[in-house]
Amino acid sequence: MFSKNKNKERIDSESREQYDYARRRIAQKKKLMRHFVAFLAGSVLIIILSQVVIKNESLPSDWWVYAILVWVFIFLIHVFNVFITNKFMGKEWEDRQLEKLKSKQEARVAELKKQAMQEVTVKENKIAKEQDALKTMTRDTQTENTQIKSNPNQLPPEQR
Repeated sequence: MFSKNKNKERIDSESREQYDYARRRIAQKKKLMRHFVAFLAGSVLIIILSQVVIKNESLPSDWWVYAILVWVFIFLIHVFNVFITNKFMGKEWEDRQLEKLKSKQEARVAELKKQAMQEVTVKENKIAKEQDALKTMTRDTQTENTQIKSNPNQLPPEQR
C-alpha cells in the first residue's frame, strides 16, 4: 500500500522534472527564433539605412557589411549555445557532474573520518598507557606502604 504511493510520487516528480526541462528548451529555442527574426529585420534595416539615408564621409562605404558580420557572429554563438552546448552539457551532463562531485566529497568525508578515528585511537591509547602507568605507580607505592606498615623498624628502600 505504501509502496504504491511512493512510486506514484516518484513518477510525478520525474515527469515534472521532464516537463520543466522541456519548457526550458522550448524557451531557449523561442528566444533563438526571436533573435533570428530580429537579425533579419535589423540587417535589412541596416542595408537600407546605409544605401539611402546615411551618406557619411567618415565611415567606410561598406560599414554595414562589418556590422552585419558581427551580428552574424553573435547569432552563431547563440545557435551554438542552444543546439550544441546544451546537448553536450544538458541535464544528463549536469547529473553526471553532480554525481562525480558527490562521490569525491563522500570520499573526502570518509578519509577525514578515518583520520579522526586514528587520532582518537592514538589519544585513547596514550591515555590508557598513562592510566596504566599511574596504576602501576600507585600499586608500587601501596606495596611499599604495606611493607613499611608490616615492619615499622625497617627502613624504606631508598634509605637502606
